[in-house]
Amino acid sequence: MPQPLTAQRQDQYLKLIEALLACPNGQEPDILDAQSDLIDASLVQALVKVGTMMAHQENQDGARFLFHVARELAIQLNLYPQPTAKE
Repeated sequence: MPQPLTAQRQDQYLKLIEALLACPNGQEPDILDAQSDLIDASLVQALVKVGTMMAHQENQDGARFLFHVARELAIQLNLYPQPTAKE
């Protein structure tokens, strides 16, 4: 059941996104594991929203990173349709 999106929860998402952007490469899973209660469809939406804002501010690397994290989380949460191999 999705959490109601309160101002407090949005703030928690933004703090988590800031932590992901600031952490050394490779430590993202540890940060996400420590905040596993925040991993849901609304976090994926927040990642995409912040990534889109970053792209508009010419921060392509940050945007690409957030889109990647959003996609990986969406896959883990079964929000992302998996292509079927046709080989």
